[in-house]
Amino acid sequence: MTPDLSTPSRHTLAEDIFAMLIGTMLVGLGIVFYAQVTLITGSTAGLALLLQYATGLSFGVLFFVINLPFYVLAVLRMGWPFALKTFCCVLLVSFFSSAIPTWLDISHIEPLYAALMGGGMIGLGVLSLFRHKASVGGINILSLYLQDNWGIRAGYFQLGVDGLVLLAAFFILPFDRVLYSLLGAVVLNLIVATNHRPGRYVGFS
Repeated sequence: MTPDLSTPSRHTLAEDIFAMLIGTMLVGLGIVFYAQVTLITGSTAGLALLLQYATGLSFGVLFFVINLPFYVLAVLRMGWPFALKTFCCVLLVSFFSSAIPTWLDISHIEPLYAALMGGGMIGLGVLSLFRHKASVGGINILSLYLQDNWGIRAGYFQLGVDGLVLLAAFFILPFDRVLYSLLGAVVLNLIVATNHRPGRYVGFS
């Protein structure tokens, strides 16, 4: 018997927690891939990576601090449940991005592969969180708000913001690393743009 996919179904708490764990672990692994070959992604994660390369400070700490101002928008515009989930997800990404290098020893990775797979993993992780009314903070919060209230595609908005972050990267990173990062950003945002849109997924939290 074919299930009725036209009727939205509510996610259980266990499903939300599982999606948050898997999503943040994918994002964290993608960040590790990027950091291994000095690439960047967009949004606040990209800014945190740039600051890490420039200062040597921990990505996890920088990522958590940069996201603090965005929780105000999350509470005011998206509600406390979304804000709480996002806060937890930011903590988890900060943890996984710091812990994974102690669990996994990567001696070599080609920049092109890191860009494609890293961007793909981050995109799938963000998509998992979006579908369970959570995010990894920062521009993700703003992009979800714009999509829900103004009909602006979350993926396309993020692609524009990511372009600005990549432009700033030209002043810090080698030219080829910025090009690889741009390719990864395209992969990431195409995953979100083509899969997170009205009517594509009917589950809700």
